[in-house]
Amino acid sequence: MTTKYRNTLLLATLAIIAAAYASCKVSIPKGASAVKPFNKDKYLGTWYEIARMDFKFEKNLKNVTATYSKNDDGSIKVDNKGYDMVKNKWKQSIGKAKFVKSDDEARLKVSFFGPFYAGYNVIDIDRDYQYALIAGNNLDYLWILSRTRYIPDAVKADYLRKANDLGYQTKDLVWTVQDKE
Repeated sequence: MTTKYRNTLLLATLAIIAAAYASCKVSIPKGASAVKPFNKDKYLGTWYEIARMDFKFEKNLKNVTATYSKNDDGSIKVDNKGYDMVKNKWKQSIGKAKFVKSDDEARLKVSFFGPFYAGYNVIDIDRDYQYALIAGNNLDYLWILSRTRYIPDAVKADYLRKANDLGYQTKDLVWTVQDKE
């Protein structure tokens, strides 16, 4: 093996390791803070997506739900489903979430693709765990969730104000169609 080939191989390996490490790093948008104390058991169950910042994995989806349950290893199973209106079929993604620090702080990292994680930060939730505002790693990802297919106008207005204050472009939100009975 030549020195040049060995050095190239070493650099390529280091680049792959660095990329994998960087992909596992999760953050929270500047100015946002995760809910603490957080009751993970009250958060488990099914949530309906009310609104989202659109991105390729949820493009053209309606009737989107996220169901959270405990895995045997202490992580949380994430089961996302939605109906693709263009392909006329259901789409499902199953992943896992782990707490970034402790399980009483609503900062999680979620993975649907092996070692690659993204931030999932519950930045607001009502006392009864019926409505939640979720921030991703940055201002490109935001979700409004509800235990039912609808959200009261007052909660919606409060979450939109909070998101705007953090710098989200809430005019870009996609309001999820929830018409499945």
